[in-house]
Amino acid sequence: MRIAVVCLGNICRSPMAEVVLRERLDEAGLTDVELVSAGTGDWHIGERMDRRAAATLRGAGYDPDRHRAKQWPVGDLASYDLVLAMDQQNLADLLRLAGDDEVDAARVRLFRDFDPDGAGLDVPDPYYGGNDGFTKVLEIVERTSDALVGRLVRDRAEVAER
Repeated sequence: MRIAVVCLGNICRSPMAEVVLRERLDEAGLTDVELVSAGTGDWHIGERMDRRAAATLRGAGYDPDRHRAKQWPVGDLASYDLVLAMDQQNLADLLRLAGDDEVDAARVRLFRDFDPDGAGLDVPDPYYGGNDGFTKVLEIVERTSDALVGRLVRDRAEVAER
């Protein structure tokens, strides 16, 4: 399975989601899931994660140090089983970048569509705010990652039962 998490610059929300989701996938034994994050913009290519995002992750026991910002397309939408946009604008940008390619709507979704407390909502962009915004994003990302991984585990179990 291939999953991509996408935001605007790939230095705050999507890399935070990538780090947390990777840990949750590994803990659940889903080590065969390929996970990437990317940004729709090109401003930060090759840069480390925003220092506030990294500090928030580090403070919660995660390792943010391997991340380097990448720009979408990491590959085309069709090569991913699930592409998760951090907000409505990122979702629209992804679909625009897909152009004339046929895109399965179920494959391209909002990250928070898996959030038990916020389906259909945006992950707020903390970039222009204070540290509390990064803490809020981490709370959303952890809760949503738990729900998403739980769903993947259940889906695999159902397939195995057939």
